Amino acid sequence: MMNFGLLLLAVMGLSLPAVLHFTHTELHGTASELALSRFSSTILLLIYLAFLYFQLVTHTHLYEDEEDDDDEDEELVLGFWDSIVWLGIFTVFISILSDYLVATIEGASASWDFSVAFISVILLPIVGNAAEHASAVMFAMKNKMDISLGVAVGSSTQIALLVIPFCVIVGWFMDKPMDLNLQMFETATLFTTVITVAFVCQDGRSNWLKGLVLILAYILLSASFFFHKDPALIGRQAASSINEWNEEF
Repeated sequence: MMNFGLLLLAVMGLSLPAVLHFTHTELHGTASELALSRFSSTILLLIYLAFLYFQLVTHTHLYEDEEDDDDEDEELVLGFWDSIVWLGIFTVFISILSDYLVATIEGASASWDFSVAFISVILLPIVGNAAEHASAVMFAMKNKMDISLGVAVGSSTQIALLVIPFCVIVGWFMDKPMDLNLQMFETATLFTTVITVAFVCQDGRSNWLKGLVLILAYILLSASFFFHKDPALIGRQAASSINEWNEEF
């Protein structure tokens, strides 16, 4: 529930710049939208740091594994620093592969006749988070739903409170005008998905109907992105068509 509360707060911070833009109520035009995005990113990063302090220092007892007599003690395969080293090595390799992968999205979109939004939001996360999905399913099969939900929802919290705001702040220092305007369609889907998951999981119990609801919700979300096209991509394609038309005539 703490993760869901943080996600709802992240949705607020991520959606307000888009609402400000589409309601045309900016005080100083796009400068207001950019300033709000940077301010919101700073707040979200502070909240994430507070969450880490809450989780690792003041309330560690809430995140300790429950004792289970049926489970046998497992021997540690890697120590703390060994894990840190391997994590760093794999992070470097994944970042390099991700750079190549992202560079091929528009080419794949053209060859497969899929929208860029569908590939970026639906297909890539399924492949990129395969290990995370597998671990969540395995923990759920062992009836450790706290860990399973922590894996699934915790990663979303990390992206919303750390990765996206951090990118905006880094862009600020690099003098790149990155903002949190995710466009109205993406903002609406973000809001509805977080609300759906929060309501389904609020009582801490699971059954097959709730699982079916979440699966069908994901299929519905996938279909919506399948028929959605990025407005920025439409603009580039229109400009390209105009240039080709000018060259021909």
